[in-house]
Amino acid sequence: MQYSILGRSGLRVSRLCLGTMTFGPGADWSRSEEESRTVFDAYTEAGGNFIDTANMYTGGESERIVGRLVAADRERFVISTKYTNALPGRADPNAAGMHRKSLTQSLDASLKRLGVDYIDLYMVHWWDFTTPVEEVHRALDDAISAGKILHVGLSDVPAWVVSRAQAFHELRGLCPISCMQLEYSLVQRSIEREHLPLAQAYDIGITAWSPLAGGILSGKYTRAAPSDGPKRVDSMQLQALDERNRGIAAALDQVADRLGVTSSQAALAWVMSRGVIPIVGATRPEQMRENLAACSVQLDAQTLAELDEISAFDKGHPYNMLDWDMPISLGYGGMFDQIDIPRFPGRRPA
Repeated sequence: MQYSILGRSGLRVSRLCLGTMTFGPGADWSRSEEESRTVFDAYTEAGGNFIDTANMYTGGESERIVGRLVAADRERFVISTKYTNALPGRADPNAAGMHRKSLTQSLDASLKRLGVDYIDLYMVHWWDFTTPVEEVHRALDDAISAGKILHVGLSDVPAWVVSRAQAFHELRGLCPISCMQLEYSLVQRSIEREHLPLAQAYDIGITAWSPLAGGILSGKYTRAAPSDGPKRVDSMQLQALDERNRGIAAALDQVADRLGVTSSQAALAWVMSRGVIPIVGATRPEQMRENLAACSVQLDAQTLAELDEISAFDKGHPYNMLDWDMPISLGYGGMFDQIDIPRFPGRRPA
């Protein structure tokens, strides 16, 4: 296993994070504790130490299972969990959201389910657009002062929210944002508009959920023989399994075959090449081992450029202005090619 520093936190975390949304019974895609343990063992035997869960995964059972799995060597692991969503079946408006009351009760419940004294990385699960950024940030900072959490992160939130939170860190001394958790894959690259540049500017770690686009980039929809019959598609994948993304997956298969790796490994290696930590789940230990092997896949510049091209997306305004010759010429005094511009998001003219 190779490790990364999570933003400016100093935390040493695995280059792949173990996703535990499937840990616990209750759905056809989830697994029992015994089955989950075999996946966990495959991950930890390879040196993995970064575990992602949430208060509402499998009705809270995921946190309980994670707590039991790490109990024998808790300090080895970096545990990340999230709040904002209420547990299924609970009719209480204040049991959800990111306000202080929701955070306080959710955090205490997560600590109890995990059976730990503190949580390494505590994350807002999504933005409810009703709670002020400053209230959320102050409540998270107070939880650090109370010793209940060590670092904070924001998941599935607009880039302006993270930027505002970082301003509170710099101006008021509140805790920094250590991590953003966002959807990112070859078929979903929209965070390259705002979130990735923001992460680079403030040195914030990024973990990516659905790095295989719900299985689209694993080859199971593009490599299967017609006789295999129809494949089950989760509701989150229905919109994504379109002609564009099938084309990306098919092109990825060709790249993977040329490199002698699986499609999943090539897709995960591409995500890691961006300095992003993929969150990988599995229902079987051999599936986890296959994903872990992506850490040893090195993509050369030509292959990276090829994958970027097959998954190109519309960056939108104002970034697509950088494809126009006039702003390129006038904006850089006619000397664009002679100026070293780091992380330039547009194309260089021929």
